[in-house]
Amino acid sequence: MSRTEATERKEEVQPLSRNRDFNLLWLGAGVSALGNRVASTAFPLLVLWQGGSISSAGLVAFSAQLPNLVVQLPAGALVDRRDRRRVMLACDLTAGLAMAGVVTALLLGHLWIPLLMVAAFVEGGAMIFYRLAERAAVRNVVRPEHLPAALSRNEARGQASGLLGSPLGSALFTLLPWLPFLVSLAGRVVAGLSLLAIRTEFQQTRAKAGERSLRAEIGAGMAWLWRQRFLRAAISLVAGSNLVFQTTNLAVVLIIKRNDGSPMELGVVSVVGGLGGVLGAMSGGWFLSRLSASWIVIGALTVWTALVPMILLSPNPVALGMLSAGIAAVGATSNLAAGVYLTKVCPDEMQGRAISVASLLSSGTNSLGAIAAGFALAHAGLTGTIGVATGFMALLAVIAVVSPAVRSAREPLK
Repeated sequence: MSRTEATERKEEVQPLSRNRDFNLLWLGAGVSALGNRVASTAFPLLVLWQGGSISSAGLVAFSAQLPNLVVQLPAGALVDRRDRRRVMLACDLTAGLAMAGVVTALLLGHLWIPLLMVAAFVEGGAMIFYRLAERAAVRNVVRPEHLPAALSRNEARGQASGLLGSPLGSALFTLLPWLPFLVSLAGRVVAGLSLLAIRTEFQQTRAKAGERSLRAEIGAGMAWLWRQRFLRAAISLVAGSNLVFQTTNLAVVLIIKRNDGSPMELGVVSVVGGLGGVLGAMSGGWFLSRLSASWIVIGALTVWTALVPMILLSPNPVALGMLSAGIAAVGATSNLAAGVYLTKVCPDEMQGRAISVASLLSSGTNSLGAIAAGFALAHAGLTGTIGVATGFMALLAVIAVVSPAVRSAREPLK
């Protein structure tokens, strides 16, 4: 190819910012994620501030987290067997109907816990399918040389939806209890319209389903992950720590409420905590270049053990936000370490299933932690529950220190 031809070809390639279909996909998925975060924030507020019990709030939180336990594995296998655009449209429709049901019930003056549990489960399950389908679709919507930048923009979008969604959900709830769910419904409508406007196919032409069943494909991913000593141990410890964090999250809500705080103060805690997560993710590379994955996991559990009991020291939302920021910053770094390690050691053809299984094992305990936190806070009290949570986190840190599997990842990751 001559220099002139190469120059002309280069000029024909549009920058990512001018990729119409990717921008529509990015925007629709961002609005959908923001609506999900707004609704997730509003669910416990709705129960507690409308006369429900802390146990009821735990049940609703359990329902929202349950899809991580029962939906994730089949979703990961199914989104690559179906038309991804149709999967995402079905998610928008299903989640939108669930939000419409909540809005209707509240406008009629009803606070029906079973309805909230069903709506929270449907919203959470739809979001899992949506995210998996969207992540798989990006590769087909952008040029190969734009893929890193596209994924970077998606990560930034996810961080932004987390930062904005919680305070926005709290603010909308303060105005009208049903407003966060209406906004979530509107977000699904916008997301669906953006999907319909995209011209590019979300997957390449596929052959008919292979000989292996979904169960066999999922089983292969699980078997591979089980053979990885460090990942097996690290994911188990992360799963245990997530039990504690479900307790601390609900405890913060209870602390704010008992001290006559408002949902807006919970928004302050979420914003400050979210900033900590962003800083942790941005500085994670510095730690990865100097510390092994083993030391990062051990250090994270040790720092968390010190931070968890400090939640009891002050009901001030800024102080609680700073503690949340510390917890989130350490979590972002440890998540980055585990993710980089998995990417390095996992065969390319096993990446999707391995990540799906890892996500299930690490986040599946969130549902159990949510319901346990609600009942523990209701029966053992705030101080007793946080004391047990701190002791459990300390036990995890000790296990990490003495575990040969955890200490097997000795080299820095970069």
